Amino acid sequence: MRKLVESTFVTLDGVIGDPHVWGAPYWDEDHQEYGSKLLFEADTLLLGRETYEGFAEAWAGRSGDAYTDKMNSMPKYVASTTLKSAEAWNGNLIEGDVAEAVAELKRQPGQNILKYGTGALDRTLIEHGLVDEFHFWMFPVLAGGGDRLLSGLIDLTHLRLLRTTPFTSGVVVLTYGPKG
Repeated sequence: MRKLVESTFVTLDGVIGDPHVWGAPYWDEDHQEYGSKLLFEADTLLLGRETYEGFAEAWAGRSGDAYTDKMNSMPKYVASTTLKSAEAWNGNLIEGDVAEAVAELKRQPGQNILKYGTGALDRTLIEHGLVDEFHFWMFPVLAGGGDRLLSGLIDLTHLRLLRTTPFTSGVVVLTYGPKG
């Protein structure tokens, strides 16, 4: 069975919104290497609508390096109740029960399924026990305000620390999996 791997940038005070504003000074070689490893261990992307639209705008017009070419060529599965189509950037709109669709994706042969961004989709994925690893990239920044990590979760969810990966910039990736 394939793993669903979540990768999310977060400040020390739990903010996930606008990482291009507070995160950019920390994007260095360590960041690139870790991000590339996650991407190249996957063959599918799972995205919510906002992340899909933002990534499509940022990546679709680029080409020329292995990371960008991989990002653009991968099939993307998009969970949205408002989009009518996701075909513009190699996307497939998930219709019907999102949890069942993701569970079916995990049962298919292949590499990891990589999910970027944290939002409403995560509540469904966590509720159904579908996330195998969370990679929380903790940036040494206090944002003060903005969208918060996993805001609105209803149930208590225990995780176990799988590993920590410190970068020279001060970013630490905390990798967690389901406990038990």
